[in-house]
Amino acid sequence: MAGLRPSFDVAIIGAGIGGLALAIGLLRQGVSFTLYEAAPCFSSVGAGVGLGPNAIRAMELIQPGFHELYKRISSGNITPGKDHVMMDAMLVEDGLGERRGMRPMPYGAPCYDRTSAHRKDLLDILTSWIPGKNVRFNKRVKRLSQNEKGAVIEFEDGNIVAASCVIGSDGIKGASRGAVLGDRWPEYVQARYTGKYVYRSIIPMEEAMKILGKDVDGNEIAGDAKMFMGDRCIIATFPISKGTQSNMVCFRPDDQPWSHPEWTRAVSKHTMMQDIRKLGVDERLVTLLNWANPLQWALFHHIITPTYYNHRICLLGDSAHAMLPHQAAGAGQCIEDALVLCRLLGLVKDPSQIEKAFEVYDGIRRPRAQKVVKTSQEAGDLCAFQVPGVGSDMDKIVANQAERYLWIWLHNLEEDVDRAESEFNALSEEARSAAQPTLVGIKTASAALVA
Repeated sequence: MAGLRPSFDVAIIGAGIGGLALAIGLLRQGVSFTLYEAAPCFSSVGAGVGLGPNAIRAMELIQPGFHELYKRISSGNITPGKDHVMMDAMLVEDGLGERRGMRPMPYGAPCYDRTSAHRKDLLDILTSWIPGKNVRFNKRVKRLSQNEKGAVIEFEDGNIVAASCVIGSDGIKGASRGAVLGDRWPEYVQARYTGKYVYRSIIPMEEAMKILGKDVDGNEIAGDAKMFMGDRCIIATFPISKGTQSNMVCFRPDDQPWSHPEWTRAVSKHTMMQDIRKLGVDERLVTLLNWANPLQWALFHHIITPTYYNHRICLLGDSAHAMLPHQAAGAGQCIEDALVLCRLLGLVKDPSQIEKAFEVYDGIRRPRAQKVVKTSQEAGDLCAFQVPGVGSDMDKIVANQAERYLWIWLHNLEEDVDRAESEFNALSEEARSAAQPTLVGIKTASAALVA
């Protein structure tokens, strides 16, 4: 680990996956930082999270040894021979498609290892690498501003902090997005409702297996990751917590604007069950909702983000590119952000170079992450039978699913890091060259005065 440079300090807002990954990376790069979190402690809230091969590689590049720890907490498919199967496609309809003679239709890739974990377990790994002295809890941001020296954070408790720069990993509703986009692109500050909300449930695996039973091949339906598809309806189930629990997410289409002040809306259990039942869903899937907290979780995303930085404030993770979960790619994009940004900030020798680092980060990360936002929306349309020319043709859907993730999973992260270093060094050299004539002119003028 490099020695810390106290004259250059980074303020990270938000201790989610992206903020934690960045903090770990900065620690290894020797960059001084403080992590500010609004909650009174690191979060234990959340359900299942999946990391694709790109996400695991990115985190391993940030912190060697991560993969081994992740394997200890993650769960895969229980059926032998399905290590590389991302999901089995089935239908949501009564009978799950088996009455039509359909079998589960697997898709994945040799490069993909099926793993899911409980979000809390993943956060426990990440937080174990971050010294307590670098973290401040109960710090909710009220306002962000900038001056000639850097960025200023005003917290709701009245405390004011200055930093060389601010990295906003404060999520889809955080203050940092407005600070970056508000002046130039105010129309893109707020996230857009996707026309979907979800119900979430975590079921003891033993109970899930009893309810769902076995497929026509004799395999436990709940034991392997499943994507149940139907007309404007998607339900996903997959093992978490080392296979002791099944995580379930029910996607419900909504043709109306989301008019509720909060992004979660409490309903009765009866309303929730009927809301899913009316979509023509197999009753076994409805029964799994008995373990759900009856909340509708509205899904929003940032389909357009014109830039990820404004002077000394930079976006990372969901504040930059909140997306639908249909490609299981959100956490991975947060970690990729952290990888590129921590390496760039590790190259900064003087605060005047920070904006150059942000410029390179924006050029590398924004095109890729925004493409993932767009294609995640498309993947949801595909699995809900809403793509013209494909519709409910399961053969076409599964063929598409088998190919659509490869550009995400197989991306060359080392090339991103090398490109970041090369472009940053080139910009720094340009700045030095531009300043050189001024220095020469000063020396010449001084010599003339002496003469």
